[in-house]
Amino acid sequence: MLDILPHDGEIAEIRLARPPVNALNLELIAALRDALAQAPRDGARGLVISGAPGLFSAGVDVPALLQRDRAGVREYWRALFALCADLAYLPVPAVAAITGHSPAGGAVLALFCDYRVMAQGPFRIGLNEVQVGLLVPDCIQLALRRVVGTYRAERLLVAGAMIEAEQALSCGFVDELTGVDQVVTRAAHWLGELLALPRQAMLATRELARADLRAAWHDVDALPLDSFTEAFFNAETQATLQALVARLKAKSAG
Repeated sequence: MLDILPHDGEIAEIRLARPPVNALNLELIAALRDALAQAPRDGARGLVISGAPGLFSAGVDVPALLQRDRAGVREYWRALFALCADLAYLPVPAVAAITGHSPAGGAVLALFCDYRVMAQGPFRIGLNEVQVGLLVPDCIQLALRRVVGTYRAERLLVAGAMIEAEQALSCGFVDELTGVDQVVTRAAHWLGELLALPRQAMLATRELARADLRAAWHDVDALPLDSFTEAFFNAETQATLQALVARLKAKSAG
């Protein structure tokens, strides 16, 4: 489900490898959490999180989630929130190498990184939860507000907008665009320049700069897991998600 690849300068690349769309099921979330914890222990001073060419991650594995009961759905959201908390508290900088489309949970992973390099071209990114009947909790909305500003975040979130790479760059959702075959290279290059700075000063300053994000995620069990789970079982949400899965199945069959 993951490939761990070394780069020069004590950089580790964590590559999502769950075909066809790197959907985040419980197993992939657990593997990511393990990799994020283990890589710094193994000496990585910085991380690159990447996906497959053309697609970073499709986010939540909706078909699998629809098969779970309330306890199972709550377990899933807690695991996903715990992954976000791990990223918020990551002791080393991380760059999202957004190698293609990045909806919903894929965009969330990117937002919790220190820097985002996205593939140039007909690729889209966004928190499109509203379009599929889901809400975006404030602790995740914060991650978007930090990078695009309060008003722009509101407009994107309420509309559930998926925006193209050029627009994502212009509004600050991503920091850099490059060819799809150069995304990881550029991500590692940016990280290498950061890691060349005096280490103690850089890391201490980074911790201060991310204090608001850390504060929002200091206690996963204090987050609105129960209300978020109940919202998932709202009749309109269920109908919208079931329709989405049906469209995906028809597209796959075609």
